[in-house]
Amino acid sequence: MNAGNSLEILQQISDDLLQEAKRQGADAAEIAASENSGLDVTVRMGDLETVEHTHDRGFGVTVWFGQCKGSASTSDFTPQSVRDTIAAACAIARYTAEDPCSGLPPRERLAWEFPDLDLDHPWTPTVEQAAKIAQQIEDAARATDARITNSEGGSVSLHRGVRVHANSLGMNAGYAGTRHSYSCAVIAEDDSGMQRDYWYHAARKASELPDPEAIGRRAAERSVRRLQARRLQTTRAPILFEAPVAISLLRHFSSAISGGALYRKTSFLVDQVGNALFPEFVKIHEEPLLHSQLGSAPFDGDGVATQARTLIESGVLQGYALSQYSACRLGLETTGNAGGLRNLRIEPGANQDTTGDLNTLIQRMGRGLLVTELMGQGVNMITGDYSRGVSGFWIENGEIAYPVEEVTIAGNLKDMFKNLQAVGSDMDLRGSTQSGSILLDEMSIAGS
Repeated sequence: MNAGNSLEILQQISDDLLQEAKRQGADAAEIAASENSGLDVTVRMGDLETVEHTHDRGFGVTVWFGQCKGSASTSDFTPQSVRDTIAAACAIARYTAEDPCSGLPPRERLAWEFPDLDLDHPWTPTVEQAAKIAQQIEDAARATDARITNSEGGSVSLHRGVRVHANSLGMNAGYAGTRHSYSCAVIAEDDSGMQRDYWYHAARKASELPDPEAIGRRAAERSVRRLQARRLQTTRAPILFEAPVAISLLRHFSSAISGGALYRKTSFLVDQVGNALFPEFVKIHEEPLLHSQLGSAPFDGDGVATQARTLIESGVLQGYALSQYSACRLGLETTGNAGGLRNLRIEPGANQDTTGDLNTLIQRMGRGLLVTELMGQGVNMITGDYSRGVSGFWIENGEIAYPVEEVTIAGNLKDMFKNLQAVGSDMDLRGSTQSGSILLDEMSIAGS
């Protein structure tokens, strides 16, 4: 895919769609167009198992007659399909009820300037080259320990996409972006049974991916260390979330402050702006304009310019994450978060009592549960009640004592946030939500 040509073509089609919407009587219109391509290759037990090429494109159109809204989408870019899609959206709008919050954002909030975020870094290995890397990943995993007896494969993925947003206020802008990754999942076995774990890395630039063999070794080490797992007796103890799973706590926070959940009253953080949700040392912020980061974007799903903002300062909630529609429903202004938060990060503490690497936090906890995997979906976002199946390691005297499995931890997210003890310096930067390991005060642990 030639991103430059695709961008120009999508922008031209978007202009044509806007003109057609106007011709069919729409008072306002918005277009979201995209084209994506990718390659996914997996090698399993030394054999090439899957090769998947993807290439798709499409556009969605939303039109307004006054404040009556209609939407339609298609992947067929022929002139007749374009006209039919616009006609379908217009027909829907003519039969929908008026919504006083429906419409385009204020013109001054749209993205009119576009900083170079360095998001597009194409990587074009052949299938054979990608398969060779996947083979290296899996070979390294299988060679790490004799107890690695099976594999779900080593994988290489490369993806590139172009996105365009246009509307009848004059905006017609887009950008290209890439995402490449290595991953591996293997199975370890001994007389106690079998255990599975995995590892991966993702980046905009292929040059920022680690040595393929390091991914395989890490996956194998994580699988082997889970052998001889035990169940725990029901108890209460501190909980330490390893960085990759600590990210889930930030995602729950993100969901709870999203405009849709707030105006529907389905969040446990309704009417909490200005209240202390976390200890004073905690800072959580969004940085959507960072160069080359996976979560970066110059505008949100409404075309509104994104901007850096602090959501938690000294433990206090500063604001919500709002789209144009949800902001209107709440009597507020959009924060440029249609589509979610981008590059959301919780910062490590400022002193040795509130931060440290994973080993430091294990030592500080002394006795408790290190969680390395979460299972199930037991989170009630209305009440904040939290109950998840977990596996990980029991800690005694500041050291890992043995692996554990088939246990459940339970609490309430409000209490978990309030009782956060430390944020690790071992930041997991592989996605658009970033965190170090997180140490919490005591929670209920249900075991045998």
